[in-house]
Amino acid sequence: MNASTPATASHATLAGSAEITGHPMVLSLSCKNSRGIVHAVSGALLSVQGDITDSKQFDSPDTGTFFMRVEFTTPESREAVEAALEPVREEFAMDLGLWEASRKTRTLVMCSKDGRTLNDLLFQQRAGTLSVEIPVIVSNHLELQPMAFFYGIPFIHIPVAKDAEGNSNKAEAEAKLLDLVAEYDIELVVLARYMQILSDDLCRKLEGKAINIHHSFLPSFKGARPYHQAHDRGVKLIGATAHYVTADLDEGPIIEQQVQRVTHAQSAREFVIRGREVEGSTLSRAVKWHAEHRVLLDGKRTVVFD
Repeated sequence: MNASTPATASHATLAGSAEITGHPMVLSLSCKNSRGIVHAVSGALLSVQGDITDSKQFDSPDTGTFFMRVEFTTPESREAVEAALEPVREEFAMDLGLWEASRKTRTLVMCSKDGRTLNDLLFQQRAGTLSVEIPVIVSNHLELQPMAFFYGIPFIHIPVAKDAEGNSNKAEAEAKLLDLVAEYDIELVVLARYMQILSDDLCRKLEGKAINIHHSFLPSFKGARPYHQAHDRGVKLIGATAHYVTADLDEGPIIEQQVQRVTHAQSAREFVIRGREVEGSTLSRAVKWHAEHRVLLDGKRTVVFD
């Protein structure tokens, strides 16, 4: 099979007509597109009695990269599946990931004073609608500590400030953050309105593993009070962008964007309220897709399998 066009398959039993019982798993991969990729992957899953319940593929016309995400069940162990896929990975030089579908992504959330997006994430984690486990919250302020206590999650205060001589403790603060990432076995860092710019070095260390949220007014309305600036200019759409963090400020690969129409009759305060709602839902959706292994990097872009 030449997998060169977007495709979707659903519930294709590999081992005959009888449905295979077992535990659900998720496989995602990317490699240079060539003939036989889907056939090879399917054959490897067949060898471990895999039952494909969902499969999506995409061939990037810009980079020539083939992307695939597969949901399947198998009675075999994760180690057995990895062993079956290893020859395929080597043959096609794949960047391949395999996860237990029930396993939650360990996520560290960073915040400052605005708690709307943090609350959205914590509520959805508690409700079971986000496949994440949040073992710790980090903030450069103390205002949101009560929210962390309410949800029963440790809150670590790491202030970032300058001393009387103008020297910043940012390097020490980021070192503490990386210590927490290691201590809590963190797989994803989410900046939920964390109002500090990360250093280039930290961005590189967290590449592909950190998600940020911001309003979609950039570059027109920079700095403080962007919603008030937008209101003064009479904009008709407000929105939010969730993206991976890179050293290029607010220019990382975009995962999700949402917009909402506003009118001249709404106040600047209403702009802020509606904007925060959009930011919360946009960030939650991006985190959900990442935690479900639906997002793959394609250069400066992302491929998102819904």
